[in-house]
Amino acid sequence: MSTDVLDGLTIHEFSAPATLDDEGGDDFIEMVDVRNAIESEILGTDDLNPTAKELLPFFHDVFSPKRLFLARLDGRIIGRGVYEWQPEEGATAAFIEVQVAQQARRRGVGTSLLRVLEATAAADGLRVIQSWSSHLPAISDDVLVPPTGFGAIDRNSAAARFAQAHGYRLEQVDRISRIDLPVKPGVLAAKRADAAAHAPDYDVVQWVGRCPEEWLTDMAHLHRRMSTDAPMAAIEFAEEDWNEARVRNLDEMILGGGQLGVTSAALHTPSNRLVGFTEISLPEFEGRPASQGDTLVLKEHRGHRLGMLLKVANLELVQRISPSTPRVTTYNAEENRPMLDVNEAVGFVPTAYEAAWKKTV
Repeated sequence: MSTDVLDGLTIHEFSAPATLDDEGGDDFIEMVDVRNAIESEILGTDDLNPTAKELLPFFHDVFSPKRLFLARLDGRIIGRGVYEWQPEEGATAAFIEVQVAQQARRRGVGTSLLRVLEATAAADGLRVIQSWSSHLPAISDDVLVPPTGFGAIDRNSAAARFAQAHGYRLEQVDRISRIDLPVKPGVLAAKRADAAAHAPDYDVVQWVGRCPEEWLTDMAHLHRRMSTDAPMAAIEFAEEDWNEARVRNLDEMILGGGQLGVTSAALHTPSNRLVGFTEISLPEFEGRPASQGDTLVLKEHRGHRLGMLLKVANLELVQRISPSTPRVTTYNAEENRPMLDVNEAVGFVPTAYEAAWKKTV
């Protein structure tokens, strides 16, 4: 699909190549460079920027399919739109990203990309459209607060103005936090020992890379519960259909992108079942910051400090196998006080925020 939008500007759907060496690989790399430049401009850091190799496998995820639209001016990529949906039966929402390079803003490029994405959702029969934007901490009192009452963003930020102008409502604010590594010697060990003393019926099992065969079924259950138990405010998200194949697929996408997954899980010894987990992805290039993935303790097993136990155990493992990792970044809903308490106690500090937007058409 190709649509002339403005003089010299086109928006077209782009099929991600199988590898970066295939036809279209250079375009994919250019697209990621544009994406990363925009995020660095907003946040003042490149800590959260993936490489093209890290990102590519996720554009071939059959369990979480995506479509990619590129805005070009005279052949150069100046913006991108990502459209994602859930293949689960009964899913109601589309998830979108709209990003435009700084030098091309306020020329209708973002609006044109948004129209393409919203038209795609309409064609798919999805009337709920949701998106996320990155923000530095607000420096004035002129802020937007979501209906949850937790967190706030600058009302006058470019993303907030754009979203509201097109009918989107702020629903939730996530805190972006980081911890510098290595943590002072003895701190993690002391916190792990204290947490373990409150969890006599639980052990920690750990692995690096692919999930061991014996835990695939349990991890599928935990990922499914992650899609229903995490605080989502009014964001609409269907329960994800996880099985062993989907767990394996996630492992292969992470490894295929040159990353390495580091996982700690809580084993309930009386039942021999995993009841919680936390994941960190080490990046393609050694010495780059790592990213905290999902963390979950099943509701029926909370109250035993398993969140603290898992977070500390995984940070210890990261420090052992990747001593050059300088820091880890994590996202948490501002209303998720139990997990924020854990992160703050370990040493995470807030650095930025992510806003969740929703529009029903």
